[in-house]
Amino acid sequence: MNKLNKFILLLLAIMFSSTSQAQEETMANTMRSNGKIYVVVAVLTTILVGLIAYLVRLDKKISKLEKE
Repeated sequence: MNKLNKFILLLLAIMFSSTSQAQEETMANTMRSNGKIYVVVAVLTTILVGLIAYLVRLDKKISKLEKE
């Protein structure tokens, strides 16, 4: 278990170090200036809410089957 924790911390450190060295994102700035970034945020929020609703519904169904 200790090796797994070290491995996960190593992966997180690599991910954060690579994002801190990223260059300026011109696509994000362009979308923000055109107002399209709000469309992207709305779509991602809709997908996230749908996934959460699906998981809650699935959990209720599984709980119901476990009780039977």
